[in-house]
Parts: sequence; structure tokens; C-alpha cells
Amino acid sequence: MKVLVVMGSKSDSHIAERVTKVLDEFGVDYDVEVASAHRNPEKVERLAKSEEYDVFIAIAGLSAALPGVIAAHTIKPVIGVPVSAKLGGLDALLSIAQMPPGVPVAAVGIDNGKNAALLTIEILALQNSELREKLMEYREKMRA
Repeated sequence: MKVLVVMGSKSDSHIAERVTKVLDEFGVDYDVEVASAHRNPEKVERLAKSEEYDVFIAIAGLSAALPGVIAAHTIKPVIGVPVSAKLGGLDALLSIAQMPPGVPVAAVGIDNGKNAALLTIEILALQNSELREKLMEYREKMRA
């Protein structure tokens, strides 16, 4: 099980850190890359087609095309994290949430890297009992 966290630019690293902190807490293996859907489309396509990853987390602001471009090149789950670069992040949220039919992308709240990581863990836990146990323990701590 491995996750790829893709940032549209290095300015999104503060959101990626929120993601990786949670993935580390659960012991989930991941890589972090910087690749813009507009500036590096070939790199984005190559990453999306990699057999190495089980879930993709794409962090992007403005037009937020990154999650959709990744989703267009894979059948694996893609989670988009809209960044509040401009317009309070509403532009990015709408870009991620309004994918065309057949190109699904899950969207979490603006700047919400933590929920992107937790959704990733829930997806991976469907096939991993150890992660399921850790997730249940995490939820118990939240209730307490």
C-alpha cells in the first residue's frame, strides 16, 4: 500500500505536511511530488499511470486541474484538496467538485489535508485489517 501526494506547486507544502503527518501516524507509506497539471502535464500523466500507488492525493489551488488530470489517467482513487490561494479557495473547491461524468474525484474541505489523509486511510483499510484497527482506535480517541 502506497500513497502519492502531489502538490501543484511548492507553495502547497503546508497542506502536504498536514497529509503526511497523518499518514506517518498510521504508518502508511507515501511519496510526495510537485507536478503542475499545466506546467508538467507529462509528469502528471506518468505519475498517475504508475502501478506503485494505490491512492492519489492531489493538492491544488486556482483552477485546481491537478486532481482531474490524475483521475483521467488512472482508475485508482483520487482525492483533491483545494487550496485557499485566491477567492478563499472556493474556485479550487468548485474545480475539484465539478469533474465531468466518468472522471470521479473525491473532494475534501479547503486546505483540509488531514481529512484527505483520513479518507485515504479509510480507503486502504478496506483491504487492510491492521489499518482498520488503527482507524478504530483513532476514532475512539476522538470520542474520548
